[in-house]
Amino acid sequence: MEVLKAINTRRSIRHYKGDPVDDKILQTVLEAARRAPSWSNTQCWRFIVVRDNTIKTRLVDTLHKIKRRDGTQLDNPATRALTQAPLVIVVCAELGKSGLFAGESTTDKGEWYMFDVALAMQNLVLAAHALGLGTVIIGAFDAKRAAKILEVPAGYCVVAMTPLGYPDPAHEARATTRKDPSEVIFYDKFGHQPA
Repeated sequence: MEVLKAINTRRSIRHYKGDPVDDKILQTVLEAARRAPSWSNTQCWRFIVVRDNTIKTRLVDTLHKIKRRDGTQLDNPATRALTQAPLVIVVCAELGKSGLFAGESTTDKGEWYMFDVALAMQNLVLAAHALGLGTVIIGAFDAKRAAKILEVPAGYCVVAMTPLGYPDPAHEARATTRKDPSEVIFYDKFGHQPA
């Protein structure tokens, strides 16, 4: 699949078939993530592939409830996705590497690992989509509990996770609306549009 088509047609998938993902396809997806750019080529990301159903269930238990505007709480919609998908990829970051030079932050934003991990995740989800797989990036969970479950060592943190599997065709993901370009694209100065 051509990259612009992948960008335009990728959707967050929350319903999966139980079909396993072939190891060769999984490696292609992980290689795409590994090829992402990173701060000074630090490649701070680490990927944990979880197939074990017991571990997946424990990861589901780390999901935050979703609070509605009226104050009621709902189960996280990622619950089903993590349960149905044949595997989950958890992305971690090595701390103290990205955005630093000689141990000092080189930007006013501190460490840069969130940006680096986001680049790797974008490569991962686009490659997965191009190969007919589905993903949904999950961030509303207790990362410290997930790290403990996955035995992530000190010096690393869990950043995000995604189920990976074949979308259930009975639940077609719908396209979401995008803001008008004039709301998000400016020229020369913030908020400036050409005449």
